[in-house]
Amino acid sequence: MEIEIREMEKRKGSFILKNSSPAMANALRRTMLTDIPKMAIDKVEFHLGPIMVDDKEYESVTPLFDEIVAHRLGMVPVPTDHELFTFQEGCACGGEGCPSCTIMYSLNKIGPCTVLSGDMMPLGNAQLAVKDQFIPIVELTDGQAVLIYATAVMGTARKHAKWQAAFGVGYKYLPKVTIDEGKAGDPNTLKCVEICPKNVFEIKNGKLTARDILSCGTCKECENVSRGAVKISADDTAFYFRYETDGSMTARQVLDKATEILSKQTEGVFAHIEESI
Repeated sequence: MEIEIREMEKRKGSFILKNSSPAMANALRRTMLTDIPKMAIDKVEFHLGPIMVDDKEYESVTPLFDEIVAHRLGMVPVPTDHELFTFQEGCACGGEGCPSCTIMYSLNKIGPCTVLSGDMMPLGNAQLAVKDQFIPIVELTDGQAVLIYATAVMGTARKHAKWQAAFGVGYKYLPKVTIDEGKAGDPNTLKCVEICPKNVFEIKNGKLTARDILSCGTCKECENVSRGAVKISADDTAFYFRYETDGSMTARQVLDKATEILSKQTEGVFAHIEESI
């Protein structure tokens, strides 16, 4: 199995998986969606009662139920560093909560205002501030306030979507475009440039050539208009992947972690098979 990177930005990436199989491509996709550990807010504590600010009393209440506010906070992407954090159940603290398995945030705002994700302040390490600063959480009117302490822990999307790091993970078979050299300059063949909805073809030196095979949607309209001079097929050993992240991890970190997890899983399967023989 080989991976050829096509695009790798902070929050989106694309690559070609080569010398593989449909089963392995699907396994990689599912690993990226459900098995990558990431940090997310799992516990929210609300201060109840009045809050005094500059000799003015504010009521600790919002227009939304506390459960809704807590859910919104849980969906805010939290920075994840696998070298700094681990699962609570496997932490040396025994799950009680420590800097190696939890991140604490405080949120203290008074109205009127729109409470944003950027208002969550990390306790102890300013570098753990959330990446998306402008996600709206709740609206506060005059006289309203909110004081919250939130705890983020490690988890995976198998338990809840708030622990899902990668989104829109999709792949397709790598298209194959074959052009009959003897008919590449025929008028019917040249019509493929106009008929192709993905602009896969271009004309060079009076002959049809493929300029962007990855864009091919395998609609095979070019086969019809060229009267067989162009053949479209799919390579079931190569797959074109595209995906995005929520910002808690970079696209490269997501791919590296997914391949690491998948490699360990396959090694475990082979070891189990050998033990059973």
